Amino acid sequence: MRKFNYTFLENDMLPSGFVSSVSVISGLRERQNERKHSYQDIFTRLESIAKVQSVKGSNAIEGIVTSEQRINEIVNQNSAPRSRNEAEIAGYRDALGLVHTSFDAIDIRESDILHLHEIMLSYTLVKGGKYKQSDNIIMEIDPSGARRIRFTPTPAVETAAAMEQLVFAYIDARNNYQINQLLLIPCFILDFLCIHPFADGNGRISRLLSLLLLYKNGFDAGKYISFEEQINNRKNNYYEALRLSSERWHEGQNSYFPFMEYFAITLLFCYVDLDKHFIAGNKKATKRIRIENTVLDSALPISKSEICKALPDVSQTMVELVLGEMFKSGLVKKTGGGRKTKYIKQG
Repeated sequence: MRKFNYTFLENDMLPSGFVSSVSVISGLRERQNERKHSYQDIFTRLESIAKVQSVKGSNAIEGIVTSEQRINEIVNQNSAPRSRNEAEIAGYRDALGLVHTSFDAIDIRESDILHLHEIMLSYTLVKGGKYKQSDNIIMEIDPSGARRIRFTPTPAVETAAAMEQLVFAYIDARNNYQINQLLLIPCFILDFLCIHPFADGNGRISRLLSLLLLYKNGFDAGKYISFEEQINNRKNNYYEALRLSSERWHEGQNSYFPFMEYFAITLLFCYVDLDKHFIAGNKKATKRIRIENTVLDSALPISKSEICKALPDVSQTMVELVLGEMFKSGLVKKTGGGRKTKYIKQG
């Protein structure tokens, strides 16, 4: 059976891009925390939007969909589920609500993980809250349409023991002051997904656990900008990071870094988008200043369309005018070209 050991995270030799993302995340988190109490109305509005996007996005990754109208009705509890898909969606809504409201009381315990799974499947005919009883496989379809096994998870007979050891390893590592929690979380999530402990719902539970661990460690951007929707928008990158980090997992010779980097970048996108929305909500400033701030405060290159999305009351013509002036004055530089042109603060 696979052994779990996260002491390698004590090593400072991490990819430079990953270190840079973690540094930017920390800075944006501080900026968010400073705003939270003064602008509670903005955060409350964003939380309501993100809740719908999270329920929609996490289920859509698994092919569980319904109409926009029905998603809103179910998330806002204005209607009971009418189909199997909607039953899955309602269950995720309840499990997500528990993570949002009670993350302090929930921990990485087998009983809590099983309880979240039970809640998530509570509207379906499937009995949740128990580990798989038979072996499962993770399939993929290649460009020609042929199916093949992408990964073979831990056998059912070993699952309970593997989950026990995974939880113990996580608890041991989180008590190690030399390990950064933002490095540890994606390692735990990857191992959870490789065990694949449930017959159904592993991906969705992994995203709930991701939010839970991020919230417990003070990274709550996913409450206001959907972490799950960020994954859904970049599914190919998500699956590729999983593929790379799961290679030779059974032998204990896999590299966690591809999934760690993907996880950090996804969280970074949440914080960057939160920053943009906050600027968009500050309508006391002139449109010109808000465009300038949106670009200059962005940690990543930003396109005209992204600026227009963040500032829906500002015309595209105004955005183009201000960007042109900022570029000529040397405030920003361009990356890419044509429709892929983006802008970032100079220096």
